[in-house]
Amino acid sequence: MLIASKICEELTDQEVVARALQEVDYFSCLYQRYEPSLRRYVQHMTGAGPTGAEDILQDAFIKIWRNLRAYNPKMKLSSWMYRIVHNEAISALRKQNAFGKNKTVDWADAEPMLLRTLLSEVEAADEDRISTQQLRQWVQELPLKYREIVLLRYFEELDYEAISDVLQIPEGTVATRLNRARKALEKAAKP
Repeated sequence: MLIASKICEELTDQEVVARALQEVDYFSCLYQRYEPSLRRYVQHMTGAGPTGAEDILQDAFIKIWRNLRAYNPKMKLSSWMYRIVHNEAISALRKQNAFGKNKTVDWADAEPMLLRTLLSEVEAADEDRISTQQLRQWVQELPLKYREIVLLRYFEELDYEAISDVLQIPEGTVATRLNRARKALEKAAKP
């Protein structure tokens, strides 16, 4: 029996976890709630197409289920889940690199306007000359530790605390990496 969306919407994350531990069908609430954003994150992080992202996400949700009892309710569930998905995405990237597979990122569903905020020092007139394709290329060329910060902050719209939880780094490091990513993008944007 699948739990109706209306019931899922009425429950908090902690209530869903508690019920899922008692009745497995409630786990579908977590899937319904988080699958779209986690899928988008996996696609951006790994460059996987829809099928590849689904495979990675399926493995991640299996790990989430297996570790649900270990979840600490004092932590935000979304941050905990992103951490597991992040680890799966990194594992997939390592496998790609090991076998020399294509590293391009499909950002067709991304909101390019979010990235424009990264280029705060580029004058408004210059923004018109920057194509979405160029912006994608610049972000793609960032080192992984900066690219993942940009994706979590500007595509997933996570705050510094949540990013800190996902990447298991201090918030100060999040701020520093984000600042360095911005500077690298601003440098790339200057003619």
